[in-house]
Amino acid sequence: MRGRVLAVLAVTALAAGVGTYLYRSRVTAPAVAAPEPPAMVLAATLPDISLADRDGEMRSFDHWQGRSLIVNFWATWCAPCRREIPLLEKLQREHSADGFQVIGVAVDFRDKVLAYAEEMRIDYPLLIGEQEALDAAAAFGVEVVGLPFTVFSDAQGRIVAAHMGELTAAEADVILAAVHRVNAGAVTPEQARTEIESGLEGLPQTHAEG
Repeated sequence: MRGRVLAVLAVTALAAGVGTYLYRSRVTAPAVAAPEPPAMVLAATLPDISLADRDGEMRSFDHWQGRSLIVNFWATWCAPCRREIPLLEKLQREHSADGFQVIGVAVDFRDKVLAYAEEMRIDYPLLIGEQEALDAAAAFGVEVVGLPFTVFSDAQGRIVAAHMGELTAAEADVILAAVHRVNAGAVTPEQARTEIESGLEGLPQTHAEG
């Protein structure tokens, strides 16, 4: 079954006004993705949550304060999640010097994650939990988790975009370019979301098989 692209704008009321948050879904694996994209009203900023890292130490996103985060929710049993890992490692290598940090949030059993991370030599930080990781997803505004999904923040911790489904290199390029512009002060997060939506719509339709 071929995947399909869906773009949805979710609106949430903030204390200082109203923000619009981009939700883009690429359903690539029927075995792990919902038939229809789950409703999502994203938080305005990175949530204040803590999860255990590979060493068992509790880490919050404040540990990477001042960096633009690429927060990827995944699981070892999720085929598109596994396919995505080489791309995430590439993004970490190529964009770390520009202030970006990939963080994997594993919604999975700790022993399985540690074994898989060692086998695959995953070189970016991992946060691990079962119900705790689901609670973390809910704190981002995701009530029904379809894996993988990735959230992108700017250097101030403001959430710029979320991508539901397997991320491609072309999609990552569009999103990261917009986050760069936010960090440079060229556009606001709201303007960046418009740029991202337009850029993603202009990409050729390529789908991974489930």
